Amino acid sequence: MEIPDYQAFMLPILRLLADGEEHEGKHLIAAIASELGLTEEECRKPLPSGGDTYLRNRYGWARTYLKKAGLVA
Repeated sequence: MEIPDYQAFMLPILRLLADGEEHEGKHLIAAIASELGLTEEECRKPLPSGGDTYLRNRYGWARTYLKKAGLVA
């Protein structure tokens, strides 16, 4: 499976944050990867720039747009 685009991360993020508790990004990323059925290899796949992984990058963009929309703090 290929890592989905950032929009596919939005609903899982909102579901995980629905409990109203604070969550660390690394725990959210791990939960989302599990929910999406991503393998360990897919989770570690680096961006061509080498700066980050696709997983962390897509999570970051989803979080950014959710924050701009006022849906997360």
